[in-house]
Amino acid sequence: MATAASLTLLFLIALTAPSLINSSPVQDPEKVVEEVHRRVNASVSRRELGYFSCGTGNPIDDCWRCDSNWEKNRQRLADCAIGFGKQAIGGRNGRIYVVTDSGDDDAVTPKPGTLRYAVIQDEPLWIIFSRDMVIQLKEELIMNSFKTIDGRGASVHIAGGPCITIQYVTNIIIHGLHIHDCKQGGNADVRDSPRHYGWRTISDGDGVSIFGGSHIWVDHNTLSNCHDGLIDAIHGSTAITISNNYMTHHDKVMLLGHSDSYTQDKNMQVTIAFNHFGEGLVQRMPRCRHGYFHVVNNDYTHWEMYAIGGSAAPTINSQGNRFLAPDYRFSKEVTKHEDAPQSDWKNWNWRSEGDLMLNGAFFTPSGAGASSSYAKASSLGARPSSLVGTITTAAGALSCKKGSRC
Repeated sequence: MATAASLTLLFLIALTAPSLINSSPVQDPEKVVEEVHRRVNASVSRRELGYFSCGTGNPIDDCWRCDSNWEKNRQRLADCAIGFGKQAIGGRNGRIYVVTDSGDDDAVTPKPGTLRYAVIQDEPLWIIFSRDMVIQLKEELIMNSFKTIDGRGASVHIAGGPCITIQYVTNIIIHGLHIHDCKQGGNADVRDSPRHYGWRTISDGDGVSIFGGSHIWVDHNTLSNCHDGLIDAIHGSTAITISNNYMTHHDKVMLLGHSDSYTQDKNMQVTIAFNHFGEGLVQRMPRCRHGYFHVVNNDYTHWEMYAIGGSAAPTINSQGNRFLAPDYRFSKEVTKHEDAPQSDWKNWNWRSEGDLMLNGAFFTPSGAGASSSYAKASSLGARPSSLVGTITTAAGALSCKKGSRC
């Protein structure tokens, strides 16, 4: 007869086994949403069972940062996602690929050892860096499915050129990078797999652009001063978690949803958790359209126009955040209902639950307010807003040293 301990072990193995996810473009975002929602409601993660916890209060960090041998156990990170992107396994179970060359001379025939060469491969890869480096990309870095870019242990800057594009692929983890001063690229051929390259028109100049992607996790990055958005997700993208990032000095921070008329984004589900929205930000933290957005335990210490906005009837579930309004008396409102009269937006489901409002900040709720309205915009349990300072204190790219806790 199986012992209780062996049954528990079998249960944990079943929970953490990778799901069968096709690496082709997202053909049916609604099915992705249904599966993600089912897993969010039904699963019990290893963090929730108390494994590996070192008690910081940040459930992602508690999952891996207390391990002094993190450098030898890098792929444990893939077990630590939360929210709608929690099934993003990136390059887990693939080879470790070490970037040794910071150059990007040829977007069609990239050299082995470069970041571009790594991200276009068909096989799962866990991509790390041999040393500190600044990578100035010649064109957009177009990623293939099942890749992790892991900057831990080095100071890695992607800056001064086009940046990261996640287009029609799945299972991507972006962790521990400095992404800033991103420019437009395009009117050039760019390779996206070993078998294919194609002509790219002018890009938007985002830090991270997610276009028709699913199972994406963007965690512990430092982002600033890009041409368009810092992190944008459009065109049927879904199953995304944006967590532990530190964002500063930028206007239009985060766009989630392509346009009011692009109704395929009704299936979008995004978790925005434990981020620090800091100095020099203006608006769109995020700006949402159509879908379901869980904004939880973030620290908002600066905005000039508004923090959270949207149009086309998105469902926004704001829980346990800390909002510090600017001193300017006409910018105290957290929310902005865009491109619609009050007679329309009064029916959109936007709620603030347990948020801490400071310096006159206020959130304008809308909709019926029934809990059932937010079922598809709920992806994890919010911690009290009084803990936000502690939870987000390490937001951004971490300074990790081999042989000690990160």
